Amino acid sequence: MDIVRRNNVTVTGNPNGRAVVLAHGFGCDQNMWRLTVPALADDYRVVLFDYVGSGRAEPSAFTEERYCSLDGYARDVVEVCEALDLRDAVFVGHSVSAMIGVLAARAAPERLGALIMVAPSPRYIDDEGYRGGFSAEDIDELLESLDLNYLGWSAAMAPLIMGNPDRPELGEELKNSFCATDPDMARVFARTTFQSDSRDDLKTVTIPTLVLECSDDIIAPREVGAFVHQAVPGSTLVTLDATGHCPHLSAPAATNEAITAFLAGLR
Repeated sequence: MDIVRRNNVTVTGNPNGRAVVLAHGFGCDQNMWRLTVPALADDYRVVLFDYVGSGRAEPSAFTEERYCSLDGYARDVVEVCEALDLRDAVFVGHSVSAMIGVLAARAAPERLGALIMVAPSPRYIDDEGYRGGFSAEDIDELLESLDLNYLGWSAAMAPLIMGNPDRPELGEELKNSFCATDPDMARVFARTTFQSDSRDDLKTVTIPTLVLECSDDIIAPREVGAFVHQAVPGSTLVTLDATGHCPHLSAPAATNEAITAFLAGLR
């Protein structure tokens, strides 16, 4: 299958600039980056795509066998980079996509030359000496609720994830994005996301990395950002004055400023 069509790839911006690949998180699609693209378009070649099982990617390409692990989504990233012949691109991953980017960079080091992690979490479940933000029971209940009533789960969870009660339109947008995703495919991505443990993978990162955390995020609390920063050698940690898990929507100016400043400092 044609990869560009399979992953609904969009390329915009400066065709002569360094490629910046924007990758969405669980339940989302490339439209979530619409407030970031204008900040990059003059200087960078901006690449957007949808993971198989999300957005307007080709649904017939989805198999549970491939997408029951983050490696399957990382293969999407690598194959998009190969299809466009990207080299030394900057990968910007939101939420679980930050860890997908780590795996993709390890699998194809010639394709990705820097990472920007937006609200990353290598493990959502608490562990001894590690706070991920959720107990194992919390995640079991979350996934059970998702299995029983995906649309109801989406309506309840989206405002909590967005974390901006004074801007209900943001929670509504995220809910609509969740609801537009095929429930069976969403269940697979949810389990892959919330049951993943990528902590050891962080130690393999050898390229320049920016970690963007939010000052108040129930999905990825501040302890997680500190852990990622400490685990990735030479990484830069920036705490955004932003509430919720989607700062590229709730605080786009601050998010874009941090991203462009990091990009300007790359060789």
